[in-house]
Amino acid sequence: MNDAAEQGHGDLKRSLSNRHIQLIALGGAIGTGLFMGSGKSISLAGPSILFVYMIIGVMLFFVMRAMGELLLSNLEYKSFIDFATDLLGPWAGFFTGWTYWLCWVVTGIADVIAVSAYAQFWFPNVPQWLPALLCVGLLLSLNLITVKLFGEIEFWFAMIKLVAIAGLVGVGVYLLMSPATFSGSQARLDNLWNDGGMFPHGWMGFFAGFQISIFAFVGIELVGTAAAETHNPRVTLPRAINSIPVRIIIFYVLALATIMVVTPWRDVVADKSPFVELFLIAGLPAAAAWINFVVLSSAASSANSGVFSTSRMLFGLALEGDAPRAFQRLSKRAVPSNGLLFSCACLLLGAMLIYLIPNLMQAFTLITTLSALLFMFVWSIILLSYLAYRKSRPTLHLASGYKMPGGRLMCWVTLAFFAGVLVLLTLKEDTRQALYLAPGWFVLLGVAYRVLVIRRDLDRRG
Repeated sequence: MNDAAEQGHGDLKRSLSNRHIQLIALGGAIGTGLFMGSGKSISLAGPSILFVYMIIGVMLFFVMRAMGELLLSNLEYKSFIDFATDLLGPWAGFFTGWTYWLCWVVTGIADVIAVSAYAQFWFPNVPQWLPALLCVGLLLSLNLITVKLFGEIEFWFAMIKLVAIAGLVGVGVYLLMSPATFSGSQARLDNLWNDGGMFPHGWMGFFAGFQISIFAFVGIELVGTAAAETHNPRVTLPRAINSIPVRIIIFYVLALATIMVVTPWRDVVADKSPFVELFLIAGLPAAAAWINFVVLSSAASSANSGVFSTSRMLFGLALEGDAPRAFQRLSKRAVPSNGLLFSCACLLLGAMLIYLIPNLMQAFTLITTLSALLFMFVWSIILLSYLAYRKSRPTLHLASGYKMPGGRLMCWVTLAFFAGVLVLLTLKEDTRQALYLAPGWFVLLGVAYRVLVIRRDLDRRG
């Protein structure tokens, strides 16, 4: 360990291997949105939900490619905060860093509450606050040890998700090949289109699917947050990003198609996990306990990613002077421990606030929609940074070995897509409420940034 790190300063270490970064990217692309939200999204959009996931996946692939080219254009960039600051100005780094921090705090609060709720399945008499406290304490302890341990945790969390989805598809194929009838219906490929076609609720149903599905993809950009701590990023980042389309097809489209082949889409219950229902149809008595464990681990994985990324965001903000200097300090293991402690404290406070709200599901919907809105802001900043990079650094673009396909055109197409999703969020009351809250956050950031600029001017004059 270098002396700087032991003094509490220095830099983040590149302790994550190709195996880690691949699985971090995979874990970011498969979240609780798939396991928990797919029932409601199928009931809204019917089989057209497959197209919804493909469209969102394609758009976010271009965001990731833009991010990949930017990160590899300058290996001094630790995350998208750095290139946003460099290419768009200090305001962009400030707004992006603090917004991304809030993204994961908000998402982490929902995940910790979810872990507490899932734990009630096995321990119904345990107070709800205890699993939440234990979860945050465990994640804090593991993340304080080493960066590599974070990679190992995410590796195994992602493996659990992989096994669950592979099991789902395998059971679906078995039921499709079996001539038997299950729960009054038979598994058939034409279940996808023989009941109202692929768009049974018309275009409005199709558009309604975007409102929920967009949240399933939050965290896909985590591979960029971890870029500063990977071995040989010129090899590992392109591999992780290029595999995103295949993962989306296999883990989203194929899984949802399997569900609707086995269970006609009208029979999918909105407030239940279709994953559990499919295993129950297959006559597996341990399905409920198994899927409960999978969803619990998925929520814990998301919370773990949040703890990791928020601490790195605070570290980057502190280096730029946009956060208290205490967040610059690294532990002897080169971990931003102060940022970890602060983010975990916010998780616990947020979990306590949600616990006090009577209608937990209403609060959960509000939180997840707000999270999706904030993530779309971060994704848009990545695209705007790419447009600025193409204008101001043309030689770097020409020399790049990992150019974004479609370039400027696909940046504008993706930005227009995000604007369209914002319009769709106004269609329902529960998602519309989050639209009212989001501007307040940006007003707060604007005031804080103005105060910061004034303070810096005074320091220069003094």
